[in-house]
Amino acid sequence: MTRSFIDRPSHSIHVELGARSYAIVIRRDLLQEIGEELKRLKCAGKVGVVTDRNLAKHYLAQVTRRLKAAGYTVVPIVLPPGERTKTLRSIGTVMDALVNARFERSSTLLALGGGVIGDITGFAAAIYQRGIPFVQVPTSLVAQVDSSVGGKTGVDHPKGKNLIGAFNQPRAVFIDPAMLATLPPREWVAGLAEVIKYGVIEDAAFFEYLERNIESIRNLADDAVAHIVKRSCEIKAQVVSEDEREADRRRILNFGHTIGHALESLGGYRGFIHGEAVAVGMVYEADLARHLGYCGAEVVVRLRALVKAAGLPDRLPKVAFNALWGAMQQDKKVSAGTIYCVVPEQIGAVRIVPLEKATTRAWFQDVRTREAAELKRARPVGRAR
Repeated sequence: MTRSFIDRPSHSIHVELGARSYAIVIRRDLLQEIGEELKRLKCAGKVGVVTDRNLAKHYLAQVTRRLKAAGYTVVPIVLPPGERTKTLRSIGTVMDALVNARFERSSTLLALGGGVIGDITGFAAAIYQRGIPFVQVPTSLVAQVDSSVGGKTGVDHPKGKNLIGAFNQPRAVFIDPAMLATLPPREWVAGLAEVIKYGVIEDAAFFEYLERNIESIRNLADDAVAHIVKRSCEIKAQVVSEDEREADRRRILNFGHTIGHALESLGGYRGFIHGEAVAVGMVYEADLARHLGYCGAEVVVRLRALVKAAGLPDRLPKVAFNALWGAMQQDKKVSAGTIYCVVPEQIGAVRIVPLEKATTRAWFQDVRTREAAELKRARPVGRAR
């Protein structure tokens, strides 16, 4: 028997930003009430539903039906899937659809998708007629626990990730954990990297919870999934409320992303997907912290073990130091030519440090030496003739 709306546990997390404040609503099967939720926000007229081809097959008909039942005129805007869609060309596609449908400043955009769709939709909403409302309906784990919250929107440049964009807060974030069941396994696992990140940067008890329950989480146990989504959103909301535009504290959310974004860029967005690159980035940024004396080896050991237990990659691919350093220099977190990196001091606490090329090169060479020795020890000894 289908549970009633009242029977479904619901959580509302507030992002406090003055006039730009909004709620993150987490409720299983929330998608069934999406039309009513938009009416509560006093959204009116036309709703442009931005999604990708894969997600359209699962959700577009249902969302369209619910919105029309609530009295909205719906304009679907379907884009190709994947990180390579995050371009100015896609923004042009969205702009064309809005102009052709005669969207007004009172019209609304709805981002129905993962981080790519959310970033594109938010940026398009920021620049169409100098700003129209938008809401986030994140469908991937990465989007539900991270990218849908905080107002970072934008697209990639061939030389760097997220270099073109704007801060633009949504009117609300509507999270339906049931949507995670349709995620491809690789996407689900990749999203766990951002969840692990929150434990390292802010909450040691949460990190320990992940260590104890990683098997249940990987198997999509309802209670475990609900907890990691809720706790991740709570941490993200608190950090964003304290520092909306990344002037200081919000930068801790970039743990794993200095190296991670560089790996994505070097792979032409065809190799690692975002969460996989962040997982590798976290392990190696922690190892860099150990090399620089900011944390002990036990931090790296625990982090690598959890990353591996989650099914995420934990090894740096074959890449030359100069290529990696060059890609890191294209990151938007570079200031006055200096690369800043988030490094752990212990599980639950991090700091932001500038990186020097010579010191980072020495660490990189040490990493390659240690990994070569590990590979040699692991190689089976041939039988004597």
